[in-house]
Amino acid sequence: MRSVDVVVVGGGIAGKACALGMAQLGLQTLEIAPDLGQAVPSPHGDQWGQRIYAFSPSTQKLLAHLQIWDALDHTRLQAVRDMRIYGDRGEKNDQLHLSAFEAGTPQLAWIGEANLIEHTLDQASRFQNKLERIADVVEKIEVDEEGGSLHLKNGGIIRAQLVIAADGANSPIRSEIGIAASEESYAQSAVVANWTCTYPHLETAFQWFLPGGDIVAMLPLPNKQVSMVWSTSPEHAAELLQLNQSQWLDRFASVANGAITKQLGDLTLNSNPAAFPLRKMRAARFIGPESDPKVVLIGDAAHVMHPLAGQGLNLGLRDVAVLLNIYSKREAFRSLSDLTLLRRYERQRQGDTSALLWVTDKLKKLFSGTSGTEKQLRNWGLGLVNKSHFIKQRLIERALGEIDFD
Repeated sequence: MRSVDVVVVGGGIAGKACALGMAQLGLQTLEIAPDLGQAVPSPHGDQWGQRIYAFSPSTQKLLAHLQIWDALDHTRLQAVRDMRIYGDRGEKNDQLHLSAFEAGTPQLAWIGEANLIEHTLDQASRFQNKLERIADVVEKIEVDEEGGSLHLKNGGIIRAQLVIAADGANSPIRSEIGIAASEESYAQSAVVANWTCTYPHLETAFQWFLPGGDIVAMLPLPNKQVSMVWSTSPEHAAELLQLNQSQWLDRFASVANGAITKQLGDLTLNSNPAAFPLRKMRAARFIGPESDPKVVLIGDAAHVMHPLAGQGLNLGLRDVAVLLNIYSKREAFRSLSDLTLLRRYERQRQGDTSALLWVTDKLKKLFSGTSGTEKQLRNWGLGLVNKSHFIKQRLIERALGEIDFD
């Protein structure tokens, strides 16, 4: 049996960032995940990875706090200065334009690869002497008044005052400690692929709501490239995955009255398309077990949302930022699993999480409706919001995210 201050279970971006941050606070931290023994390669060349994310300013602030941001290869990050969102009637006024210039901010977001962030986090973790990483599987967790005991597949047992579950949407830790989760399938898949385009994207992220409920987003990448996220039915997703280059061009020419081709020109496939199912999930609590919490949920273990707002990863990293901020201000007399600290975390994350999950869910369902009233309402709403500087400013503030490291 070994004892540490903190154990982080999970090897994704949220888990790696949290483990690094806890170690930087001087806490003896252990990160456990099956694939931690496999180094994430540094991205290079003309092809971009399949897993592309939009990084909000709140994520940039966290990565800067972890001393990661300046170490990234910024030639592989694309700033987003404008966002243009179009309704499904094809009328000129059915659109929403969000501008960094109008909002008084340098950029609305950055677009980049998951493995760019993961590789840099891995490099930083190698030089953090308070952080150890183990490639293993947690098979069982036991919680008592002193903390948690993690039983590993290799036979080892790890004791920790605080356990942080970053083990994904199907979190075994969440299930084992008895935290319920409400889940809803959207009966959709997201088809992702990267493209080179003949027209400049002008540092703009585009999104088209299509008749029938599909949503197509084109996110800008460096060097006249874009990353596509097409949310559609599983049957249509399977069909899209089989298209060749010529068939894709025909499809783009017919979608949204040809608006994609008019905006970006001819598109040349620059990655292998992939698809993944979409759902909404929210844990009933973010700390547990209920009787005597010693475990904190972060990232997808706590919440999963539709990608239409591009906020899933940013929401998870705001979990990390809030947790690090709370523990940086921890009173000396409080243990790491003091109930007051854990409740501070849960209370601060409930509002942000509930608001984003509610908004993205309602938008998705509104634009999936087929009645004439729903169609008129959603398109009229886009145009109305576009005319209101106040509402647009509030939307941008929500998308930028608020975090505090003071």
